Amino acid sequence: MNRRELLKMIAALTGGVVAGGEAFLTGCTNTEKTGAVFTQKDIDFLNEVAETILPATQTPGAKVANVGQFMTVIVNDCYDEKDQETFHEGMKKLNDTCDKMHGHSFMKATAQQRHALLVSLDKEAKDYQKKRDDFNKNEDKKEQDAKAGGDKNFKKQTMDPHYFTLMKQLTLWGYFTSKEGMTEALHFLPVPGRYEGCIDYKKGDKVQVGLG
Repeated sequence: MNRRELLKMIAALTGGVVAGGEAFLTGCTNTEKTGAVFTQKDIDFLNEVAETILPATQTPGAKVANVGQFMTVIVNDCYDEKDQETFHEGMKKLNDTCDKMHGHSFMKATAQQRHALLVSLDKEAKDYQKKRDDFNKNEDKKEQDAKAGGDKNFKKQTMDPHYFTLMKQLTLWGYFTSKEGMTEALHFLPVPGRYEGCIDYKKGDKVQVGLG
């Protein structure tokens, strides 16, 4: 599976176009910066989020692959400014939601509490994505009508992606492009949501992911 096929698979799994994917494929480095900086604590936090999505089983999980570090690179180099803001704000929202749900931060939560939180956020993100798809389709129609009517002043509006969708995309992307993901990963069941490969497999077969 090459890079483009992997990003298409991730898009299908998460219900939206992979943010930063096109910049990554074309080798472009985004010059739009929010000024926000990732700290080591942020990387540790993102590794724990990723590990909850792709936990270690018979094979290494996302934390061993240091997916948190991968996330920061893609956000900094490939995300546009709006997506960077969504991601940074999302880290705080995830932590705040955990505090409301369990009475403490994500880093202090048990594995069961983290699982429950991300299951809730995954449902929220999927419901949001449906609204976003409808909104964007409506804006596309407005844009077409404006062009047909000669309206040069029309400005299409967009809805930002849900922050958890971004985190889930980057977790899958980072893991399955890591050494651990490419060489040791078995058929995973990411939490929350099922990882569906695009080829037939037998129980115990390794995922066929590689870079083209």
